[in-house]
Amino acid sequence: MAATHVDDPRIVEFDVRTDEMLINMGPQHPSTHGVLRLVLRTDGEIVSEVEPHIGYLHRCAEKIGENLTPRQWIPYTDRMDYLAAMNMNLGWSLTVEKLLKYELPEKARHLRVIIAEMGRIASHLVGMGAYGLDLGTFSPFLYAFREREKMLDLFEEACGARLTYSYITPGGATSDLPNGWLQTCDAFLDQLLPIIQEYHALLTTNAIFVKRTAGIGVMPAEQAIDFGCSGPVLRGSGVDYDLRRDGEERYTEMYDGYAFEVIVEKDGHYPRDHEYPAVPREAVLGDCWHRFYVRMLEVIQAIDLTRQAIEKYSTASGDWGQPIKLTQKLPKGEVYLETESPRGQMGFYLVSHGDSIPYRVRARSSCFCNLSVTAELCRNCLIADIPAIVGSLDIVMGEIDR
Repeated sequence: MAATHVDDPRIVEFDVRTDEMLINMGPQHPSTHGVLRLVLRTDGEIVSEVEPHIGYLHRCAEKIGENLTPRQWIPYTDRMDYLAAMNMNLGWSLTVEKLLKYELPEKARHLRVIIAEMGRIASHLVGMGAYGLDLGTFSPFLYAFREREKMLDLFEEACGARLTYSYITPGGATSDLPNGWLQTCDAFLDQLLPIIQEYHALLTTNAIFVKRTAGIGVMPAEQAIDFGCSGPVLRGSGVDYDLRRDGEERYTEMYDGYAFEVIVEKDGHYPRDHEYPAVPREAVLGDCWHRFYVRMLEVIQAIDLTRQAIEKYSTASGDWGQPIKLTQKLPKGEVYLETESPRGQMGFYLVSHGDSIPYRVRARSSCFCNLSVTAELCRNCLIADIPAIVGSLDIVMGEIDR
């Protein structure tokens, strides 16, 4: 900064110059949703470039899958998306069953819908609560975990675990649902539904929350498709795509006979928009607010699907699905299958040479693709907007660092 004197001794002109700085955000940071490191190139408060650095949670899960039988690898899928472990179990189990050409009993199919949709609710509750925490409000986090704890009690009754379940397994599940479980679950859903309005009051319609999220991190539909985004991130940009409806038959047949509408904005309105808060004027399709709102409405959708599944399970024929033998040999071949996890398109790839242990195991992470768009969304934003943008993607590093 250089001073220049002019004729008037009372006036001093300054030539102000600023330099760019590189700032590390993470890998341990309260707003990075795991051990993610973001390197920010900043000029004052403006971020010109963001570069994500991953790998801090890498545990060689895919390589381990090539040294274990499919049933033995189930606990490793739990630890990919540890906030939606049941959904990870489901994806791998369906992939193995596709290779085996295994037909699931009807009762086991409905059991899986119950568990998968309950897992979706539990995951979105964490996403909602943690997002509020990112933006400076603590109360929604406590509200969300209050309800999530009740769901974990139900999962614990079903399989004995509260975070990494290993419950859904190739062939069906490790056990049937306990007596009285369905009634307890139904009562919980009755209690949860009106509480969603409290979450909307705390965040969705909160003036400060709207200011922090509406019009921030806008991702057009074309950009979301180009980067391979999926799940609420993709549907938050207005793309009408959900693997439960649009995926391959082995997965979509699990939802045969279920009535549900994909949560995506059409002509300025969402499904059930008349019952819940309307889109604020400041919001732009594809922004942080829309990505958050899609998850909130998916909680309602998952409650409805779970209730349908409970009714169908109660009258279904067959059993809950006996797990395949621990050392059962796999037929030669390769298969790939994708499921709609709470964070999007989760795929598993399996190659077998006819042994009980797979030759190749790979996973296609929804969060990895969703994270890849970070640099574009954060270009020329404020430093304070970085947590809002990254939080709206709802990433889990265990799924990215496999």
